[in-house]
Amino acid sequence: MTRQQRLVLAIAVLATFVAFLDSTVVNVALPAIERELGGGLAAQQWIVDAYLLTLGSLILVAGAFSDVYGRIRMLRIGIVLFGLASLAIALAPDPLVLILARGVQGIGGALLVPSSLALITSNMSGALQARAIGIWTALTSASLLAGPLVGGIFVDLLSWRWAFVINVVPIAVVLWLLAVLGQRDVRRSDASIDLPGALLCAVGLGGIVFALIEQPRLGWDPGVVIAGVAGVLAFAGFLVRQRFAARPMMPLGLFRIRNFGWGNLATFFVYGALGLNSFVIGVYLQQGAGLPATLAGLASLPISIIMTVGSSWSGSLAGRIGPRVPMTVGPLLMAAASLLMLLVGESFSYWTQLLPGILLFGVGLTVTVSPLTAAILGAIDPSRSGIASAVNNAVARIAGLLAVAMLGLITGGVLDLDGLHRSLIVIAGLMAAGGLVSFLGIRRVVDPEVVEERPA
Repeated sequence: MTRQQRLVLAIAVLATFVAFLDSTVVNVALPAIERELGGGLAAQQWIVDAYLLTLGSLILVAGAFSDVYGRIRMLRIGIVLFGLASLAIALAPDPLVLILARGVQGIGGALLVPSSLALITSNMSGALQARAIGIWTALTSASLLAGPLVGGIFVDLLSWRWAFVINVVPIAVVLWLLAVLGQRDVRRSDASIDLPGALLCAVGLGGIVFALIEQPRLGWDPGVVIAGVAGVLAFAGFLVRQRFAARPMMPLGLFRIRNFGWGNLATFFVYGALGLNSFVIGVYLQQGAGLPATLAGLASLPISIIMTVGSSWSGSLAGRIGPRVPMTVGPLLMAAASLLMLLVGESFSYWTQLLPGILLFGVGLTVTVSPLTAAILGAIDPSRSGIASAVNNAVARIAGLLAVAMLGLITGGVLDLDGLHRSLIVIAGLMAAGGLVSFLGIRRVVDPEVVEERPA
């Protein structure tokens, strides 16, 4: 890599690190937040889903902003907004303020993640790009390692509030590196921003999520039914608009590119399972098994260590043999690992009941993530990398959003041992679906054929 490419990679890693760090901290902090502010399981779901809702619904329009106004400018705005929202979370007096601040944090995250990956794909190509994405995955996995551990220590020794201000240092470093980089922003003169489409997407997802989270608590209340129906109709309207708009923010033609279309379908299943897994393990270990926050955070540490060590190798392997095999094997390993975690019982033992599944899950995740990202973004022309990475990130966040929103339906409203076991079975099913989709759809492409989307 050249000096400029190394700077680009450092910026992409740190910017994504900030977003990933808070997503791991929040799952460890949820029980402490509930004890102090109240709200029960529904509030815990909203604290996670408020972030995913704004992130998932706005990440597409953020990708368009990246193409229109420049990736570096959007990175700067996103990182500052994320930092301010983190401070608001730390000062929240009640669940409502915290949930609203999490929503604002999601807006910042929507500007951060696609712009970070787009910087890599627009500055590197071929085997170097695959290797850079592998390094990006490995180093950002350090946030998965640091988040639960540092968050748990803050929760146990100080307060959950301090756990949300630990990203100040990486935010400052990103702003400094952007100034050092001095790269001219790349903008697309033909790009446009589809605000009506963004509104339909946000309303659609918001209505669906509200109905899924509140139905176990409120039953078939008219408000729940209306929100659910309105959400489905609005999201259908969003898809129709993307089908017929002259300049859609999510060009459906991109899905005609084989690895992009099938890769995003695999993303939906795998990341839905990942979102559900992170939530139920982090909360159950504290509320069900009685572990303190620090030990609950340490429980998933082996996954982070395995990813940090192995992701660069996994990205390089995918560059040599293609993404199909690792994208098939990895999710199937995680499905088996989830079933292995069914060993967890009333008399909890981490070493015999949970650790074997955790280790296998870490291997499967390491094998999957870098090839999945490289397959999807490597199928798209670099000039479309901003919107392509935004679409893929939107699919991943929406999958996690819907999976966590369905938790009340899966568990019956209580995350006890039976609820944990039901959740693990659902996670295994989603992972198996991701592996099957990858086997059926993903192909190795030596020289990616870029298919330009055509308006219908």
